Amino acid sequence: MNRLSAPHGFTLIELLAALLVLSLLALMSYRGLGAVLDAREHVRQQTAKWRAVSAFFARFERDVGLAAPRPVRSGTATAPAWQASVDTDSRPSLAFSRFASAEGMDTARRLGYRLNEKQEIELSLWPGLDVAPGAQPARHPVLAGVVQFELSYLTPAHAWVNTWPLPGLDAQVPEAVQLRIVLASGEDIVRVFALKS
Repeated sequence: MNRLSAPHGFTLIELLAALLVLSLLALMSYRGLGAVLDAREHVRQQTAKWRAVSAFFARFERDVGLAAPRPVRSGTATAPAWQASVDTDSRPSLAFSRFASAEGMDTARRLGYRLNEKQEIELSLWPGLDVAPGAQPARHPVLAGVVQFELSYLTPAHAWVNTWPLPGLDAQVPEAVQLRIVLASGEDIVRVFALKS
């Protein structure tokens, strides 16, 4: 008995149709995976940016919260306890005396904040409260990507000024400091820190 058997397998058209469906699924999967990876990278960058901003504000708040109304001696001259100015490029700079923290993790010293040419907020640290004539502070960038850095100070008469000390207030610190930064990514952030209770 000779039986004619039906052909087994797929035809060429069926194979091509299956390959087309599989390639479309692979392409959609690839695009979906790419979108997930792009979103993950964006979230990572945003998290890193806001973590750095938060760490900067925490550091600034701790430092100004320990502000000391003590002038600084440098040889025969003295500098005010809180010294804030605006340079010729309209960039503010701040230097002040700070007590040691209650935890004892740091010492009383003179420190400062300013925006440098690289769009970084820079922390200046002198070795102590009183400094030798001509001594230069160590400078450390604490926040990058800042296009604008503004400081204002609240007087005892409840007026905001952008320089300190005022006449007759050399040994005092302001009632509060207002800090405004604008990030390179466009965010505008304003915080006010009380200095006296």
